[in-house]
Amino acid sequence: MHPMVKPALRRAWRDRQTVQFGMTSGHAVTVGPVDTATGGFLALLDGTRGLPLLREEARTMGLPDGRVDELVARLTSAGLIDDATAGGAQADALRGRAEAFDRLRPDLAALSVVHCEPGGGARRLAARRAMRVQVRGAGRVGATIASVLAAGGVGQVEVLDGGCTERWDIAPGGLGAESVGVRRDVAARQLVRRAAPGRPPRAVETAEAAGPSGTGEPGLSLVIVAPRDGAAAYAPDPVAAERWLRSGTPHLYAGVVEATGVVGPLVLPGGSACAGCMALGRADRDPAWLRMLAQWRSGRGGPVPACDIGLATTVAGLAAAHALAFLDGELPATTGVRWEVSLPLLDWRQEPMPPHPDCSCGAGGQAHGECASGAGEPQDTMAG
Repeated sequence: MHPMVKPALRRAWRDRQTVQFGMTSGHAVTVGPVDTATGGFLALLDGTRGLPLLREEARTMGLPDGRVDELVARLTSAGLIDDATAGGAQADALRGRAEAFDRLRPDLAALSVVHCEPGGGARRLAARRAMRVQVRGAGRVGATIASVLAAGGVGQVEVLDGGCTERWDIAPGGLGAESVGVRRDVAARQLVRRAAPGRPPRAVETAEAAGPSGTGEPGLSLVIVAPRDGAAAYAPDPVAAERWLRSGTPHLYAGVVEATGVVGPLVLPGGSACAGCMALGRADRDPAWLRMLAQWRSGRGGPVPACDIGLATTVAGLAAAHALAFLDGELPATTGVRWEVSLPLLDWRQEPMPPHPDCSCGAGGQAHGECASGAGEPQDTMAG
């Protein structure tokens, strides 16, 4: 073990004997009492030394035998210690790719704060490389989501869309001016390649991730539905989602419709509300909804859907962050919940999406807010 105090947490002395690690209330931890010698020793916990060398240095500083192990154990239990060598073989391989690893250092620092166990951040960051995500839509929202996921270390990011890039598809973080006239799927593939920290995984890596079948084609970890016309994310088509329900593929909706951005829900097949549940629930509340929806879907839309650039970038960033949290093993606040934000005030609000008892997806047999994993109701973590 090469222990280091998590570098993302800022350190400050509250008084002569008390150290606070972390600035924000969500992650701050105070440690005390800390004497002068121990305070000086903390600077040596930077990941460059193993425990034997740390014990030797502690003796030269006048610290009693056993103090190093006691201090490291104490800081570890408080979630303050990471291990510069932990995370397994995948993490070691990532560290060996210096250029890619340097690109991902800020992400690793953030993950180390969120996941308390030593090596937890490195393990999750390395695991992203073996994951496969499909983004359906290459407009201002979808292309930006794809580039963020690739930049965050997701090994395979596929983007599906038709037609050629138009000038109004261009967005910071998304498709650039050089993509105008190029097929959207081709332009998005080039965007993902540029955003990724290094080359995509080799076939042998993906074959290992696929398991015993060795097909080299791992299953989809997540589908993100981010159509250029955000109406299809606000009122998703249950028929289009049937394939993901049958295969058990989690999927997340995101988009901008008119002057409103939507992120969610994240659908866990059989565990949380699906597109069919949403359609049935809306029809229960508004008997005219299905009639109007049929008209909107069959009518010709405008040549350019409304999609404010600031709103689109906000939606894309939040959707990508929720997707990464899910890929890292969490159930984000979009699980069974849709978040909406509208111009001009941009106040976020949540709309729970309960499973519908008449939907064939099977989620309606569980209590509202419960998911297949047994997790509780998503909390209002984004309020304010």
